[in-house]
Amino acid sequence: MRSKIARLGGIVAVGTALTLGLAACGSGSGDSSASDGQGGGDGATTLKIGFMGDLTGENSALMIPPSQGAQLAVDEFNAKSTGVKVELVKYDSQGNPDQAVPLAQKAVTEDKIVAMVGPGFSGESRNVGPILEEGKIPSVTGSATNPALADNGWKFWHRVVANDAIQGPAIADFLVKAKSAKKAFVVDDAQEYGAGLADAVAKEFEAQGVAVERDKIDPNGSDYSSTVTKVKAASPDVIYYGGYYAQLGRLLKQLRDGGVTATVVSGDGAVDKELVNAAGKEAAEGAVLGCPCLIPFGSDVPELKEFSEKYKAKFGGDPLIYATEGYDAATAILKAIEAGNTTPEKINDFLATVDFKGVSKQIKFGPNGDIAANVIHVYQIKDGNLDWLGDTSQAQLG
Repeated sequence: MRSKIARLGGIVAVGTALTLGLAACGSGSGDSSASDGQGGGDGATTLKIGFMGDLTGENSALMIPPSQGAQLAVDEFNAKSTGVKVELVKYDSQGNPDQAVPLAQKAVTEDKIVAMVGPGFSGESRNVGPILEEGKIPSVTGSATNPALADNGWKFWHRVVANDAIQGPAIADFLVKAKSAKKAFVVDDAQEYGAGLADAVAKEFEAQGVAVERDKIDPNGSDYSSTVTKVKAASPDVIYYGGYYAQLGRLLKQLRDGGVTATVVSGDGAVDKELVNAAGKEAAEGAVLGCPCLIPFGSDVPELKEFSEKYKAKFGGDPLIYATEGYDAATAILKAIEAGNTTPEKINDFLATVDFKGVSKQIKFGPNGDIAANVIHVYQIKDGNLDWLGDTSQAQLG
């Protein structure tokens, strides 16, 4: 695994260390978005940046790493900045789109954030986007992948990961090649992210001549026996699930208990070892997971190794899914502040110009806010662990 990750050295590198002598940014102290002296200890101006995502819900394992990645970037900024300081304010949406709305309103009107890292999930991004847009608050998500988010005409929205219109077809094509798939069963959770990703996968399967059957589950339910019966009757070569790891774990266990042995595949919403806990080690074994995310996993690439060591030293564990993307999303905003931009609109103007080597990939946004670089990685559960197999152009299933 180390040798495979080492080959990524040519395509990923950590962002250049922020040189944050921001004494010249004192003009921002009169900005209504800033507070004087909070956390600076030396009369420095403090700007608030939000982070929104599921921090305590059943899929929180997907959002804690990027929130910590963002916190690491902010702490590094503050350690070097002599002018402006930054406070990261966290908003726990629990992944609930409706719960995210009042949190976003509070962030804009009461907390007066100047930018947002997130929201983390696509459903809450859909609901929160108009609020941030009206408030002219720039946002950079490290994990919301629904393609339609880029079609809203939002001027203050950005993301640092490939969308599902890229992720879905890439995984479908990989499975056709790796498994010689002729028949697929595609299941989703009937939510913004899961259904959209499943649609993209099913469409590409069909374009490749693979026969597809579909079904949906209730994400709040626990008995998926009707879906298991349909899948067993279809006898597919591969099963694709669009949704998050908590629900996939329950479905996967019931599929295996029902005698279904076909390879089960999912997307970035399931890339976490909690899938093993949810399904059980035996049921989870061999599950394949695609993701537009780069998880360092003990990489020998110097920049990735450095990031992993700093992350582990601060948080006591290895960086997992979207930790690098959370760091890069926050860094994009911090680079804007470093350049002297202390108002939301000026930060947003700067984001249109950013082009730097992040931890996860090159960070550069298109006119619609989408990331320019699109790489999809493949992971697989082996012996209860999550192993990186490479990107879709080089990965081979075990």
